[in-house]
Amino acid sequence: MIRIEPAVHVVGASRVFASKSGSVVALSDVDLEIAPGEFVSLIGPSGCGKSTLLRLIADLDSPSSGDVTVFGKSARLARLDHDYGIAFQQAGLLPWRTVADNVGLPLEVHKVPAATRRSRVAELLEMVGLTDFAKSFPDQLSGGMQQRVAIARALAESPKLLLMDEPFGALDEITRERMQSELIRIASETGAAVVFVTHSIPEAVFLSHRVVVMSPRPGRIVDIVSTGPGAGVPRDESFRDAAEFTAGISSVRHLLHGGAAAPVGVEDR
Repeated sequence: MIRIEPAVHVVGASRVFASKSGSVVALSDVDLEIAPGEFVSLIGPSGCGKSTLLRLIADLDSPSSGDVTVFGKSARLARLDHDYGIAFQQAGLLPWRTVADNVGLPLEVHKVPAATRRSRVAELLEMVGLTDFAKSFPDQLSGGMQQRVAIARALAESPKLLLMDEPFGALDEITRERMQSELIRIASETGAAVVFVTHSIPEAVFLSHRVVVMSPRPGRIVDIVSTGPGAGVPRDESFRDAAEFTAGISSVRHLLHGGAAAPVGVEDR
């Protein structure tokens, strides 16, 4: 039987930072497995280690102990092989480059031939609904449009994993909900697994197959809430009115506020 490697496998990961007042434990003994094509959100209070965990997966930092693998490879090798794309709260677009040139930057850096690059950029701009803005510059776009460009850029090299650190945090509520639906569509079309950091309970529940709830520092996984349809099952705006959506929000909120009893929808750990 062929074993399918997890998109992300974290085993006993801890991260300790040195400070003038002593050691700060950001993460403590975290275990997490994410399947290919699965959408998982990380949520918890500020300083709980959500972004630290994402950085360990991205090989932007290293665990003090424990192990992180991406599709069976070390995080470092996965980064070198361009197995993941990453997007942050700030779009980070280069203001002197057009939308098309920003999207194509990773391909340009890795010396993809110009014709192939143009074709891939056109495909990505169509996917995020920005074909008509290919020649525009970032300062001519709204915040939501800039984030769509950033997502397209993160997908340029067809990664199997997309890492996102509060990418919609600075957007107004209407734009944020629209971007959430766009992200679900894009993840479905590409088949990429997604690890998504957020402070918003409704956002986490709407987007995710599972929501990982983390404790205050030192960051640990309190529990994992399964929400709505599983991986491979379409999810759309109607899910916001579903009983599963409301139940998921209640379960995550219960855990964040220190609920002792496991509510309905929480995985046994």
